[in-house]
Amino acid sequence: MTSPKSTRPMGRDEHWLTVTKPTATTRFFRTFLPWQFIRFIIINVKMVRIIAMGHHPKRS
Repeated sequence: MTSPKSTRPMGRDEHWLTVTKPTATTRFFRTFLPWQFIRFIIINVKMVRIIAMGHHPKRS
Protein backbone atom coordinates (compact mmCIF):
# COMPACT_ATOMS: atom_id res chain seq x y z
CA MET A 1 0.00 0.00 0.00
CA THR A 2 1.23 3.49 -0.75
CA SER A 3 1.72 6.28 1.74
CA PRO A 4 -0.86 9.12 1.94
CA LYS A 5 1.70 11.52 0.42
CA SER A 6 1.93 9.48 -2.78
CA THR A 7 0.46 11.10 -5.89
CA ARG A 8 0.48 7.92 -7.94
CA PRO A 9 -2.97 7.34 -9.46
CA MET A 10 -4.82 4.32 -8.11
CA GLY A 11 -5.14 1.32 -10.31
CA ARG A 12 -8.46 -0.22 -11.23
CA ASP A 13 -8.09 -2.96 -8.62
CA GLU A 14 -7.06 -0.59 -5.80
CA HIS A 15 -10.37 1.30 -5.62
CA TRP A 16 -11.69 -1.03 -2.91
CA LEU A 17 -9.08 0.38 -0.52
CA THR A 18 -10.95 3.71 -0.31
CA VAL A 19 -14.53 2.39 -0.07
CA THR A 20 -16.16 2.53 3.36
CA LYS A 21 -17.62 -0.65 4.80
CA PRO A 22 -21.34 -0.47 5.67
CA THR A 23 -22.22 -0.71 9.34
CA ALA A 24 -24.21 -3.60 10.79
CA THR A 25 -27.30 -1.37 10.99
CA THR A 26 -26.98 -0.43 7.32
CA ARG A 27 -26.62 -4.06 6.30
CA PHE A 28 -29.65 -4.97 8.44
CA PHE A 29 -31.91 -2.37 6.83
CA ARG A 30 -30.75 -3.29 3.33
CA THR A 31 -31.92 -6.87 3.88
CA PHE A 32 -34.98 -6.27 6.12
CA LEU A 33 -38.02 -6.80 3.87
CA PRO A 34 -40.58 -4.86 5.98
CA TRP A 35 -38.32 -1.78 5.85
CA GLN A 36 -37.86 -2.18 2.08
CA PHE A 37 -41.65 -2.34 1.67
CA ILE A 38 -42.14 0.83 3.74
CA ARG A 39 -39.51 2.66 1.66
CA PHE A 40 -41.18 1.40 -1.53
CA ILE A 41 -44.54 2.84 -0.40
CA ILE A 42 -42.99 6.19 0.59
CA ILE A 43 -41.19 6.57 -2.74
CA ASN A 44 -44.34 5.67 -4.68
CA VAL A 45 -46.45 8.18 -2.73
CA LYS A 46 -43.88 10.88 -3.53
CA MET A 47 -43.97 9.97 -7.22
CA VAL A 48 -47.78 10.04 -7.31
CA ARG A 49 -47.81 13.50 -5.70
CA ILE A 50 -45.32 14.86 -8.25
CA ILE A 51 -47.22 13.34 -11.17
CA ALA A 52 -50.54 14.66 -9.82
CA MET A 53 -49.10 18.19 -9.61
CA GLY A 54 -48.18 17.93 -13.29
CA HIS A 55 -51.70 16.86 -14.23
CA HIS A 56 -53.37 19.61 -12.20
CA PRO A 57 -51.32 22.80 -12.56
CA LYS A 58 -52.09 25.65 -10.18
CA ARG A 59 -54.17 28.45 -11.65
CA SER A 60 -53.03 32.00 -10.95
